Amino acid sequence: MQTRPGHAGDAPAARVDFGRRTLRWRRGGFWLRFDLRTIVVCAAITAATVLVALVTLGSGDYVLSIGEVGSAIFVGDDGFARTVVLEWRMPRVAASIVFGAALGVSGAIFQSLTRNPLASPDIIGFSAGSYTGALIVIILIGGSYLDVAAGALAGGITTAAVVYLLAFKRGVQGFRLIVVGIAISAMLGSLNTWMMLTADLEVAMTAAVWGAGTLNATSWEQAGIGALVIFLLLCATAALARPLRQLELGDDAAKALGVRAEPSRLGLIVVGVALTATVTAAAGPIAFVALAAPQIARRLARTPGVALAPAAFLGAFLLCTADYVAQHRLPAALPVGVVTVVVGGGYLVWLLIHEARRRI
Repeated sequence: MQTRPGHAGDAPAARVDFGRRTLRWRRGGFWLRFDLRTIVVCAAITAATVLVALVTLGSGDYVLSIGEVGSAIFVGDDGFARTVVLEWRMPRVAASIVFGAALGVSGAIFQSLTRNPLASPDIIGFSAGSYTGALIVIILIGGSYLDVAAGALAGGITTAAVVYLLAFKRGVQGFRLIVVGIAISAMLGSLNTWMMLTADLEVAMTAAVWGAGTLNATSWEQAGIGALVIFLLLCATAALARPLRQLELGDDAAKALGVRAEPSRLGLIVVGVALTATVTAAAGPIAFVALAAPQIARRLARTPGVALAPAAFLGAFLLCTADYVAQHRLPAALPVGVVTVVVGGGYLVWLLIHEARRRI
């Protein structure tokens, strides 16, 4: 979105520029510019996500059609169907959509900052740090969902601080950040494995299932608290979107445009880590959504850089679809993280081959 000054006191106006495929809307003396293809792509992804959500709400031992699901939500004539849809299935579907959007935005932030399609929280160690913080609370301390959330956030931010400091040398370069992050991620993976092996059997089994990335037993409390925190973080991301776009041009160009490069980068890293930590606290480390969603969305919308909005919409669609497959389209129900790892692993292999061929 771009803005252009107009005349103070102008009435709201809209204009479609088909030559540039943009929609321009004047409000408060400024022209707001939206890319039409991005709007269409986001609308199509939203429709697909709603369809998958309705199918998921109707699937299970008690099967409902899409019409019956809609009736249960908006009419509520059948008390049992309403209970099944709204109290048993809806929290999980809502969580998959909100958490997927958070992961998509988090991945878009780090890929934009590093200007590298391989940069995502699960690749550069921030997800592993959140997982370590949550495991310390679950295994060594014990506590409620809020305690686990605090541990995941503390672990993620601590890991981000360590990676940032180790990668800092007259600024932070994307490649150096990724290499340091991969090394820290490997070290934290060993620590996590050691904690699992030394924990009590029942606690270790619970932590292992959660560590695969699962939305099982998601309650309205978890979904509601997570959605509130993610909403606030997305508002912070929107406020930092302009510096993010300018940092893509390089630090020198961003500074010439009046952006304070390092404070802006640090703020974006904190927001990105917090988004990942919030999801990790509720559902465990769900891998590869943050990696794949921004790049797939970029190709669909054909944006010059990694756009935040399409990444959020596609992340929601990917996680909602993966959870449906994990629940209802496999011989046995599996944690959603297993499905995202399989799909994301194939995508990562393709991305590595594509990047290698492009550099030859």
